[in-house]
Parts: sequence; C-alpha cells; structure tokens
Amino acid sequence: MSAQTTTPSSAPPPSQPASLPEKRTAQRSLTRRFLARPEVGALIGAIAVYTFFWVMAPSFRSADSLSTMLYQASTLGLMALPVSLLMIGGEFDLSAGVAVTTSSLTASMFAYQLTMNVWMGVIVALVVALTVGFINGYLLVKTGLPSFLVTLGSFLMLQGLNLAITKIFTGNVATNDISDMEGFNSAKAVFASDINIAGVQVKITVLWWLLFVAIGTWVLLRTKFGNWIFAVGGQKESARAVGVPVAHTKIALFMLVGLGAWFVGMHQLFAFNAVQSGAGVGNELLYIVAAVIGGCLLTGGFGSVIGPAIGAFIFGMVTQGIVFAGWNPDWFKFFLGVMLLGAMLLNTWVQRQASRR
Repeated sequence: MSAQTTTPSSAPPPSQPASLPEKRTAQRSLTRRFLARPEVGALIGAIAVYTFFWVMAPSFRSADSLSTMLYQASTLGLMALPVSLLMIGGEFDLSAGVAVTTSSLTASMFAYQLTMNVWMGVIVALVVALTVGFINGYLLVKTGLPSFLVTLGSFLMLQGLNLAITKIFTGNVATNDISDMEGFNSAKAVFASDINIAGVQVKITVLWWLLFVAIGTWVLLRTKFGNWIFAVGGQKESARAVGVPVAHTKIALFMLVGLGAWFVGMHQLFAFNAVQSGAGVGNELLYIVAAVIGGCLLTGGFGSVIGPAIGAFIFGMVTQGIVFAGWNPDWFKFFLGVMLLGAMLLNTWVQRQASRR
C-alpha cells in the first residue's frame, strides 16, 4: 500500500474573534468594579432625588438654592465622615449628636464665665471632645461591651451634663451671647463665615467639608491606617493575628468622631452666638443614616468616605426640596425613612449585580 501524505492546511489566526471575548471580559471587569464601589447606590439615589425636585420645584434649580443645600449637607456631612469611618471599623457612636452640643457649651461657658478670649474656650472644647472620644474607645476595648451600649451610656450622661451644668452656670437652658467677646470675629471667620463665589454666598463649612472628604478618602484608600480600619471592621481577630493594632485603631476612630463633634460644635456656636443645652439629641441617627445611604455596612469592614458625603447631600436636597416644593416639612422624617430603606435595598441590589458578573 502506498502511503498517502497530506499537507496540513494553514488557517489564518483568528485574531478578530479572539479579541472579542477579551474585550467583553475587560468590559465586564470594569462594570463589576464600578458596581462594587460602596457609593454607587448613593450616587444613583442622589441623581434620582435631584431630578425629582428639579421637576417638582422650579426654585430648586437656582444657584442660591444649591448653596443652601450644600450648607445643609455640610453640617451633617462633617459628622457623617468620622461616623462612617467608625462604622467601617465595625463600631457605632450614639453619643455623637450630643457630643456636638457638649463641645459648643464647653467653649461658650469656659470663655464667658472666665472672661477669656473665646479661642481659649475653643481649645478647651477640643480637649474635652477628644477626651470623650478616648473614653468611649477605651471603655469599648477594655470592657469588651458592644459600642452600642458604651455610647448609649455616654449619650445619656452627656445629655444630662449638658442641661445640668448649663443651668448651674447660666441659670438658664442656653448659654449667654458671646458675640461681643474678644476673639469672636476671628473664630467666626474660621468656623462660620460666608464666602462669595461667583456672586453666590457659600458657607465656609462647605469648603471645610469638601476638604475633609478629600483627606478622609486619601487616608482610607492610600494609608496604612486606612487598611487597619477595614481590617478591624471586617475580621478583628485575624487583623490582630497579623499585627494590626486593633485597640489603638478603634480608640483613634472614636477620637476622630470627637474631633468632628468639636468642629461642628464650633460652627454652631459661632453661627448662632449661643447654644441650647438640649440640642443635638437625635442627630446621631442622621449621621448613621447618611453613612448607611452612602454604602457603609452595619456589620463593618465595607464602605467609603465619598458615599456618606453623597448621603449627606441627599439629606440636604430633601430638606430644602420639601420646602421649595411647598410641602409640609413634617413629612421630612417620612422621606428620611424611605431614603434609608430605599438605599439599603438599592445597595443590596447593586452588590448582587456586581457579584453575578
């Protein structure tokens, strides 16, 4: 039998078909990375809320209205930022709202009662706010109690101290007006002044807020401390096993909340010249709501700084949008609840879509 030889056919390489799956894979990977971001749900919600009030309330569209919304967002966002970092670290601080009032009362009464430059009151208030944060963190670490219980106790104690001490020194439930005291104008310029931007008056808290969001994002994503925050919130024991200083990280996070409470407290003092001792109760829930809307998980270990900033902006839009639309402001809490539930459902859906791709 004669052997038959066959010449193998030379087929051109399927360059075009081979590139298509790679392109699809790259697209899926990019989409997955986008959907996996904690702030995606908040961003979608913010666009929806802004579009809704843009249509429903024509006055909502002006630059002055945007300035007002940003101011509302900044006063919430300045506290939502450290609260969100604490939540990523796996803890809560229910005393954050009254701690703001404690800072204001301390600065005002210390300066007024001792007839000192108001900057001395500002410094003393900073020390007090950081001390409160340190005590919360230290008790959490040493006792092993849940942060919910530790800070609930702090909330009740600070609420009582705010009212009792104010009555002792002022004979009233509010502090005295300090607008004519030395150092007031310079302090107001730092914490509560207005800045003209393109003919629109913008509160300086908006600029401070944006700056702190940028710094917080850099710390969380680009520093060792940011890695520690994610680690202690996600797997505390595993983090401790690889050398993460769990106790120091958690104490530092509570002190950051104290720092935020001091800053917002100083704004309130120098914006209104006096402070009501019963203020701040319930605001801690607003800070947590902004963080949750922004994608922070209640279980810790996941979240961002940008997400809560968007959540705070949603809060500002709803607060002013209800007024601009001419609706009864009593509906605000209802809309707040709707936003919270909607944000959690949207965040869950986004995460599921990301995991399926």
